[in-house]
Amino acid sequence: MASSTTSHDVSAQDVEDKKKRKKKGDEDESELLTVPDGWKEPPFTKEDNPRGLLEESSFATLFPKYREAYLKECWPLVQKALADHHVKADLDLIEGSMTVSTSKKTFDPYSIIKARDLIKLLARSVPFEQAMRILQDDVACDIIKIGSLVRNRESFVKRRHRLIGPKGSTLKALELLTNCYVMVQGNTVSALGPYGGLKEVRKVVVDTMKNVHPIYNIKTLMIKRELSKDPELRMQSWERFLPNFKPKNLSKRKAPKKKVVKKEYTPFPPPQPESQVDKELASGEFFLKESQKRRKKIEEIKVKQAEALSKRQEERQKAFIPPKEKPVVKKQAVAISDKIDVQAIKEKVKKAKNKKLGAPPVAEVAQKDTANGKKRKKSKL
Repeated sequence: MASSTTSHDVSAQDVEDKKKRKKKGDEDESELLTVPDGWKEPPFTKEDNPRGLLEESSFATLFPKYREAYLKECWPLVQKALADHHVKADLDLIEGSMTVSTSKKTFDPYSIIKARDLIKLLARSVPFEQAMRILQDDVACDIIKIGSLVRNRESFVKRRHRLIGPKGSTLKALELLTNCYVMVQGNTVSALGPYGGLKEVRKVVVDTMKNVHPIYNIKTLMIKRELSKDPELRMQSWERFLPNFKPKNLSKRKAPKKKVVKKEYTPFPPPQPESQVDKELASGEFFLKESQKRRKKIEEIKVKQAEALSKRQEERQKAFIPPKEKPVVKKQAVAISDKIDVQAIKEKVKKAKNKKLGAPPVAEVAQKDTANGKKRKKSKL
């Protein structure tokens, strides 16, 4: 009996523990969905794969002629870096190729993929210091081919320059926002960094080649960066915060001046046009004699000539028809004496004559005249 009671108590405790775990699980669901800050995947060591690889694998890639001198200088450093992962590296200057291959000591199966990406980046003009970061676990690369996205060469060069920006400012802003290294070279764009940043870099590059200015995507990335700092918005949609840019300067197709309206399709062919004989049969001319036909034609010609003559005479007579004149409006005589004071105007004119510009006053002029008259009399005496 004691054993049965203890077993019953244990089962009841298990049920209660399960309920508690479920409640805790509901609370911690949000925590399980998010990656903790500063979490890193543990590195793959030799203890994880002590026996090594069964088969050897290798990858090779070609490089342009202008990269030969740089690769020749930095190749010992490449071999040293890959030797830590037990991967062999060979440089063939005659064929212009780089080859990486695994060995029997290689324990990490993904190291050959990292070595392949390393030689690809070196061939695409990425410096060795940056390309070396690909050997880290949390760093990946993406080589975006942009040469086939734009047909016109001139517009391709303009858009590629737009992606770089004045003095590389746009590219630098993109690198800071995505934590990636971006290298634009020829018909490709090489990006190196975390997986989330590579996704954003590819979107910006492809949109720029589709004639979307990179400043719009950079503005969106800046807003996302600020929103990610808020823990409350982590589980919410960010659509209401992000700007919605609509293209405005799209060239609309000009409508043609003359619109051709298509006729409705009918399965039946058009009616056959009447021949000259059918027309003569319908009018009755077919049964007339030759003399009657000639006479009818002459009459038709005379009627046409008479109509043309009458039109010509009408045009000639137009020159002799006088134009219509406007009716003459008689001006009403205005009584000047009633409205205008003539005497006041005369007085004003007299005053204006006396008041000349720069002339002395009237009293001074009268005094001078009297003085001059006296002097003349004395001189005569």
